[in-house]
Amino acid sequence: MQRYLRAPFVGALVAAFATLPGLGVGTLWDNSETAYGEVAREILLTHDWVVMHLNAVPWFVQPPLYFWLAALCAKMFGVSTLAMRLPAALATIAMGAFIGSSIARQIGSRVGIYASVVLSTCLMQAVMGRMAIMDALLDLFVMVSIVLLFEALESGSTRLFVLGAISAGFGFLAKGPVAPVVDLLVIVPYAFWNHRVEEIRLPSIRAVVLGLLGFLVVIAPWMIALGVRVGPGALMTLIGHYTIGRYTGVIENQAGPVWYYLPVIVLGFFPWVAFLPSAAVFAWRSLHRFDGARGRILRLGIVWAILPLVFFSFARTKLPNYIALEFPAFALLVALYFDEVVERGSRRAAWLSAAAVPIAIACAAIGVMIFAQSNRITDEAVLVSRDLIAFGGSIFVGAVVTAVCFARRSWQGIAPYGLGLATMLAMDVLAIFALGHAERFKPVPVLAGVIDAHLRPGDVVAIQGISGGNALMFYARPPVAMLAGPDEIPKGENVDPRATICHASRSWVITSAKRPNPDPTYGRTRTVVARSGRAVLFLYDGPACRS
Repeated sequence: MQRYLRAPFVGALVAAFATLPGLGVGTLWDNSETAYGEVAREILLTHDWVVMHLNAVPWFVQPPLYFWLAALCAKMFGVSTLAMRLPAALATIAMGAFIGSSIARQIGSRVGIYASVVLSTCLMQAVMGRMAIMDALLDLFVMVSIVLLFEALESGSTRLFVLGAISAGFGFLAKGPVAPVVDLLVIVPYAFWNHRVEEIRLPSIRAVVLGLLGFLVVIAPWMIALGVRVGPGALMTLIGHYTIGRYTGVIENQAGPVWYYLPVIVLGFFPWVAFLPSAAVFAWRSLHRFDGARGRILRLGIVWAILPLVFFSFARTKLPNYIALEFPAFALLVALYFDEVVERGSRRAAWLSAAAVPIAIACAAIGVMIFAQSNRITDEAVLVSRDLIAFGGSIFVGAVVTAVCFARRSWQGIAPYGLGLATMLAMDVLAIFALGHAERFKPVPVLAGVIDAHLRPGDVVAIQGISGGNALMFYARPPVAMLAGPDEIPKGENVDPRATICHASRSWVITSAKRPNPDPTYGRTRTVVARSGRAVLFLYDGPACRS
């Protein structure tokens, strides 16, 4: 295999093994996976590829790219967990290949392979590649756009600049204006910084115009079609409320302090976060030592690692997955650090970092055992804890192997692969076995299957007092009524249970098995049809409600 092809091949292979095994195991997780999966499924139900729908109602929360891809997968493979998660998995595989290819072309195959292995096996990257959400697509197109624009500044290539702008357009279709904003947030400061060090080739007016046209060609057809169908209010809701509003205000109670993302990085970049402090010190000390491509890559990595983190830290709405588009930069810095260790033989810091991983895992395992004993957690939770301990044990072994390799000068070049392989295998074992065990904690899909098997025209499907409304939509069929509790005043999306139950010939209601007192039936006949975990499925039928 030619040297420059080795890195993308290894990157794609590692990412595939980290995401594909067990991808279709179990049911989707409530709340986001089932909501987004249902939006994709309703494309097939409504045959409407312009206006997204959730619960048979137009939905203007996210752009359509993920839903289009998931709907196409569902059309080919059937509506299933695998189909809904496949777009994210394929995007993650593409990320592993692309970062390996781009870094290998710039500064060598070894650094490219290191970067692809680190990125593909960090915890958040592997998890997001296994979820039916659009963030993996966003991260892919943001990364591709930043790298292409970076290469355009190196070469002065109009073609690369236009391709970078087109990638930003697909990022916009994945999750809105955040994609081009982050691209500019990284590439513009990098250009100013690099210009102070060496000459760069700024894009020509022709390149900027063609790039803008390429961006608009990607995003404009859907936006125009949506505006024609439902008016400009839909775009104002999507861009104004659910994009700008997420930064300036708190959406769905998803707030957090300014330091919110620091623990997210510690957990999300595990186990490679152990090497991140050493990589950061190395990067700072090497700023004036490297020139040429390695110096440019280093400056790009530093800007990419810092500025989006600051940007998202001051956003009012916060979610862990927002910061995942930083992880290619972290992987790049760690890969450069590994390459430096191999080149210079400076093994002490790398050995200590690798040794810190098993120590941290051992402390976490002890904490899990103490927590389980002191809180008398249930047998189901003990079973999941065993899966997590097995997950940690695999990474523990890989970290020990990596530490041993770093301790020996002749083995340093292969040291990162021990931890990468162990993490990849641990992800697969966790996905195949732990997710199967977790099904007992998800009663709604089981009860939804019972409803779907016995549903008649005119029946009402509803849920009351427990989480899982989106799962009920996905595993039964929309619309689903969200009922207020018997002693609650209906508000928001929660509707009056009496009116819902009384106006239908039959009503299927999933609710808590722990019943209130009094527990009204509204004069209908109520039958317990099935139970699952702490949930129960009632069928209301028989005589009409009493007036």
